[in-house]
Amino acid sequence: MHINEIDLNLLRLFDAVYRQGNVSRAAAELDLTQPAASQGLMRLRRLLADPLFERASGGVKPTPKAQHLADAVRQAMALLESAFNASTVFDPFQSRRSFRLHMSDIGEGRFLPGLMQALNQTAPGVRVETVFISSTELSQALDSGRVDFAFGFLPNLQGAGLAKAQLLEDRYCVLLRQGHPFLARAQGGEAMPGDLLTRLRELEFVAVRSHSDTLRILQWLQLDDRIRLTTEHFTVLPSIVRATDLAVVMPRAIAQGFDLGYAVVDAPLPLRDFSVSLHWSKRFEAESAHQWMRGLIMTTFRG
Repeated sequence: MHINEIDLNLLRLFDAVYRQGNVSRAAAELDLTQPAASQGLMRLRRLLADPLFERASGGVKPTPKAQHLADAVRQAMALLESAFNASTVFDPFQSRRSFRLHMSDIGEGRFLPGLMQALNQTAPGVRVETVFISSTELSQALDSGRVDFAFGFLPNLQGAGLAKAQLLEDRYCVLLRQGHPFLARAQGGEAMPGDLLTRLRELEFVAVRSHSDTLRILQWLQLDDRIRLTTEHFTVLPSIVRATDLAVVMPRAIAQGFDLGYAVVDAPLPLRDFSVSLHWSKRFEAESAHQWMRGLIMTTFRG
C-alpha cells in the first residue's frame, strides 16, 4: 500500500473511532452519517488489510495493528491541526466563537462571574457553555474537542496529550450561620477551647453527593454518621445553612464570598489544602482562539 492511497478523512475517521470506541459516536463527532462512517471504515480496512476494529461490548475495540497505528495517526493529525490553526488570526472583539467549559456547580460560582466580566470587556460576542462531564470521560472529551477547557481540582486527569496550569490554591473550611450555638464559646474571634476537630462531632452536616472531596473529609474524621442531609447541588447549600443549624464543608474562597449572615470556621481538616487548575488538550493549544481564551483565563484568575 502507498501513502497516496490514504485519504486524510479516513485518518480522521480512524482517530475518532479509536478514541470513541464506537462507530456511531465517531460519526457524530465528525458530522457524518452512520452509513458514511461504516463505508469509510470498510475502505480503510481494505487499504490496510486489517479489520482494525472488532465488535466489543458497547462498541468496538482496536486490533493490534490499530493499536500500533493509533499514536502515529494522532500525532500526525495534531501536527496538521496545529499548522492550520496557527495561521488563523483570532479577533476576540469580532468573534462569535463558542467555548465549552467543564466545571462543577462550585466552579461555576467561583469562575463564571469573573470570566463573563472579562469577556464583556474584551470579547462581547464570544459565548460560553458550561457542561459537567464524568471523570471517566473527561480526558476523551478534551482530546476530541467536545470541551475546550476543564476547571477544577482534578488529580486523576492525566495523560501525555493533556496540559494544565494552576489557577489558585484554596482550602476547605466549615461554614455555619451567624449565631450558631457552636460559635457561642468563641469570643472576639479567639480560638475555641478544646480540640476543634473533636468538637465538630457536635455538629450535623449537609453534604453534596457529587463533591467527593468534602465527603472524604467527613469520612476521614469519622463524621459521615453526622451527615443529616445529602443534596444533589451545591447552590442550595447557603439557604439551608442560613435557615438551620446544619454545617457544610466547602472551599474557603467560596464561603468568604457569602454575605454577613454566615461564619467561617477554619478547622485543621485533613486533606483541606488543594489547588484548582485549568486543563486542556495539547491537540488544540496552538489554535489562536484557544491560546487567546487560555491567556484570558489565566490572567483573570491567577493570583
